[in-house]
Amino acid sequence: MSALFSAEVDQNEYLPEGGRVVDAIITVTAQGGDLRNTDAAPSAAEVIMVDVSGSMGMPAKKIAEAKKATAIAIDTLRDGVAFAVVAGTSGAHMVYPADARMVPASGQTRAEAKAAVARLRADGGTAIGRWLDLANHLFAGEQAEVKHAILLTDGQNQHESPRDFQRVLDACEGRFVCDSRGVGDDWVARELRLIASTLLGTADGLEDPAELPAAFQAMTETAMGKSVADVSLRVWTPAGATIRFVKQVYPQVEDLTGRRAEVSGRIGDYPTGAWGAESRDYHVSIEVEPDAVGEEVLAARISLVSGGQVLTEKLVLARWTDDTALSTKINPQVAHYTGQAELAAVIQEGLTARDAGDVETATAKLGRAVQLAVASGHEDTAKLLARVVDVVDAPTGTVRLKKQVAGVDAEITNVRSVKTVRVKKKQEG
Repeated sequence: MSALFSAEVDQNEYLPEGGRVVDAIITVTAQGGDLRNTDAAPSAAEVIMVDVSGSMGMPAKKIAEAKKATAIAIDTLRDGVAFAVVAGTSGAHMVYPADARMVPASGQTRAEAKAAVARLRADGGTAIGRWLDLANHLFAGEQAEVKHAILLTDGQNQHESPRDFQRVLDACEGRFVCDSRGVGDDWVARELRLIASTLLGTADGLEDPAELPAAFQAMTETAMGKSVADVSLRVWTPAGATIRFVKQVYPQVEDLTGRRAEVSGRIGDYPTGAWGAESRDYHVSIEVEPDAVGEEVLAARISLVSGGQVLTEKLVLARWTDDTALSTKINPQVAHYTGQAELAAVIQEGLTARDAGDVETATAKLGRAVQLAVASGHEDTAKLLARVVDVVDAPTGTVRLKKQVAGVDAEITNVRSVKTVRVKKKQEG
């Protein structure tokens, strides 16, 4: 059974006289779509890209755990799912099968693939774009509805230019979803976040290679649980209205504004990837033509669509009032996610300034991040920030940059900066 979609809207509904901006949080929930253990799942394809550069052998535990993790991911695939394993260095080569194609998962192919993975050795450089390019080629030969990739690296993308890397990402966009993970202490958060953002996946860093098997299993299980592919958030707006932005704000911040696909002059689709049994929040901000006090207009119609079918739909309204108590009331959901988006931005800006040696800007930005994290109940982010700053006074955002910070601490803080938490809604009655 495919997932059943539902949606809720939280918004700043009342505008002051002459007011134009309508902000709404749309919570979309898909239920009953976890198909990992059923025969009704959509067709799927999986490519696992494993870094086997020389640094993966230092210490040897990294390559050992990476091989163990890849074997677990292979075992987690449903029967019949097309799969391939790619080894990444300064190039990309097939681990299994031997030629550039994908094979259906079965008892035999799993055993053959795990045997091939067990023979991997660490040697060579790092050119992540070439790994993704091979994955894109493999996926192009498959008609699967859900196409998912896992990418593991322990290093910086040193053996190709940023321009070449971006070119490959652009070619892969919309072709498959990719979850990327860094392990060790030399990977770059910015690169992993770029992969996740472009390919609608997730990014994270693991300090201990022993975490890899569980991480690979979780990513593969999630991919096997997807039941609806290529879902878009469709936004209709009335004549004269302008969309200021469309962002995913939970479980992580992702700005979708620039990825609009025009359906018509007043309708645009924003990609959300594949869905299983899960819930996500989106922040849609619209500028409308002001109307008279007491009037109510439809500011937007928000729907989830897949294959031309509307999965769920909600309306966003605008009402004008001269009651300041109504027009100045801020919806807690809107306020919460506005703060979450700012939190992600100031962390990234602060760490960029820190890397550039701009102590003043870094201190100000990371201090603001601490203040926002504490105020919004983002405890995990507050703990991450404590890796790079000494907190003098959290409520006022007074901090000092730590003089000695492990590289991995800054990168993990960066890569997890886009993760968000939900505001707890007050119970009515």
